[in-house]
Amino acid sequence: MNIKQKKSTFTWVWVAATVIFCVFFTLVLTPGVSAQGQSQGNTQSQTRNYVNTLQTVFDFILRNYVEEIDPNVLFEGAMNGMFNALDDPYSSFLSESDMNDMGDTTVGSFGGVGLNITQSVGPRPDGKPRYVEVVSPIEGTPGWRAGINPGDFIKEIDGVLTDTLTMDEVLSMLRGTPGESVRLIIRRGDRMEFPLTITRAIIEVPTVRHAMIGETGYLRLITFTPMTADRTRNAINEFEANGYKNLIVDLRNNSGGRLDAAISVANLFLDGGLIVRTRSRISSENREYNAMRSTFVPPNIPVIVLINKGSASASEIVAGALKDRGRAYLVGENTFGKGSVQQVFPMNNIGFKITTARYFTPSDVNIDKVGIPPDLEVRFPEFTEEDAERMNELINANSIPLFAEQNPQATAAQVETFAQTLAAEFRLELPLLRRLIRNELNRTTIAPVYDLEYDVQLQEAINILRSGNYQYLMQNARSLKVLQEEQMNNSG
Repeated sequence: MNIKQKKSTFTWVWVAATVIFCVFFTLVLTPGVSAQGQSQGNTQSQTRNYVNTLQTVFDFILRNYVEEIDPNVLFEGAMNGMFNALDDPYSSFLSESDMNDMGDTTVGSFGGVGLNITQSVGPRPDGKPRYVEVVSPIEGTPGWRAGINPGDFIKEIDGVLTDTLTMDEVLSMLRGTPGESVRLIIRRGDRMEFPLTITRAIIEVPTVRHAMIGETGYLRLITFTPMTADRTRNAINEFEANGYKNLIVDLRNNSGGRLDAAISVANLFLDGGLIVRTRSRISSENREYNAMRSTFVPPNIPVIVLINKGSASASEIVAGALKDRGRAYLVGENTFGKGSVQQVFPMNNIGFKITTARYFTPSDVNIDKVGIPPDLEVRFPEFTEEDAERMNELINANSIPLFAEQNPQATAAQVETFAQTLAAEFRLELPLLRRLIRNELNRTTIAPVYDLEYDVQLQEAINILRSGNYQYLMQNARSLKVLQEEQMNNSG
C-alpha cells in the first residue's frame, strides 16, 4: 500500500469512528427529546459542528504539517485528549495494546510486576509531583516480593519520571516480557527513597486465602474475580468443618475487581435486601442488586471486616453493604474511596473505558473520594521523621535482604538475634524489625496467611470476638448515611 492509499484508509477509519462516537453521544448520553426538545436540537447541532471541525483540522494537519505524520498518531492523540478532558482517572482511550493487556488481565495471566496503581489527575493539592501511587501490590507477585507497600510512590521507571507519563504509559512500562527486568525508584513518605530492580513474571491474580485462628475463620479476599465467590464458599465450608464460631473478612489492600463478584460475595452474608444500587444518566445503568433469600454464612456467626486505605471499589461495595445492613463490624482505617462503575466499549482492535455510573450503598451513600470509615479505627504505629530517616538508612544498607539470602532457613532464634543487632544499630522497634525480617524470608517462600504478632488490626478484631462485646458494638454501630450526615452537620 502506498502512502497516499494508507493516508486515505486511516482517514476513512477516523471518519467512521467519528460517526460512531457522534451517534453514541447524541443518542445515548444526551437528555430525552420529550423533556428538552429544543435543547436537544441545539446540542445535536453543536455536536455536528465539533465533529466537522475535528475532521477539518485532522485533514489539514495530514496535508500541511511540515513532516508526514501517521494518521493513527493523530487519531490516538485526539482520543486521549478527549478522555483526559473528562478529568476522570478511570476513563481512558484504549489502544490495541491496551485492549490486549485488558484481555490478558481478564483471563488472569500477563507479564508484569503485579502492582495496582493510580495517579492524580492534574496538580496534587499538596503541590507535590504527580508520581504514580501504589494502591496495593498483588500478593505473591514480584512487586509484592520486592516489599512495595500501599501508599508508596513510583518516582521513576527505567529512568523516566512518572509525573510526565500517562497511566497507560506507566502500565506499558511496568508490563512486559516475563524474565525481563524493570528498574524503579520508590518514594515512601517524605524522606525515604530507594531503587528497586524487579524481574517481570507471569501474573496470575490470586483471589482468596484462608485459615483458622482458634475458633475464628480468617478469610482474606485479595481481589474480586469470577472465582472469588466459589473460593469463598469453599473456605467457609472448611471453617464449618472445623467448627468456626466467628468470621473475619480481610479486605485490606483489596483494590477491587468485578462488580458481579463483589455482589456474589456480599450475597453469601445477607438474607435478601439491597446490596448496592447504581445511578447513571443512562436509564439501563440505573440498577438495584439484591441478595437472594437465605444466607450461606449463618446469621448467628459474628462477622468483622478489616479495611484500610488500600480497600477500593468492589471491596468497598462489600464493606458498605455489610455495614449498612448491620451484618458486620468494620475495623481498621478509612477506605480508598472509589465509588464509580466503568464499562469497556470495544471497537475493532481498539476501545475505550468510561465511567457510566456511580454506586450507592444500602443507606444511599456514594463514597467516591470519601471512602468508608471503620466502626473502630485502628492504625499501625506511624513513623516519626527520625524513624523515617533510620528506615531509609536500613533499606539502603540492604542488611535484611543480605541476611535472608545467607540464611534462607533462619530459625526464630536467629531472627531474634539479628533483629536485636539491627535495633541497636538503627534504633528501631524490635516488633517492626522482626516483621521486616520475616517478610524478607517469606518473599522466597509461601507467605503465612496472617501475622498475629505484628498485625494490630487483626489483633483488635480477635480481641472483640473473644471479649463478648460484639453484639453491644453492633447495636451501637451507625450506617454510612448517619455518619455522613453527622459529618456534614459538624462541618456546617
